[in-house]
Amino acid sequence: MGRLYYSITEVAAMFDVNPSLLRFWEKEFDCLSPKKNSKGTRFYSAEDIETIKTIRYLVKEQKLTLSGAKQRLKTNKNEVERKLKMAEKLKAIRAELIAIRKELNQEEAIQMEITDNI
Repeated sequence: MGRLYYSITEVAAMFDVNPSLLRFWEKEFDCLSPKKNSKGTRFYSAEDIETIKTIRYLVKEQKLTLSGAKQRLKTNKNEVERKLKMAEKLKAIRAELIAIRKELNQEEAIQMEITDNI
């Protein structure tokens, strides 16, 4: 993240959610409070974005209810953040393994083609 603040549209795009969902989460979760200018335009900091990432993980991936997610954030925020980081690492490893498998399959196909032509 290179900038200090992001608009609601930019943050919604980052998480593939509607801006209305971000506004809803803002009402539901005390820990999410983006800055607003005099017109009411929201500006999300890197910390806000990390909070949204955590909320999204709990609600969308862990399938917790809003009250369950709130409870987890109150009682075990550090544990939740640790599990989120672990899940992100595992997703990255999985993507890398899929890419390696694809590359190996392509190499195998090339070798079979060469063998067939001999």
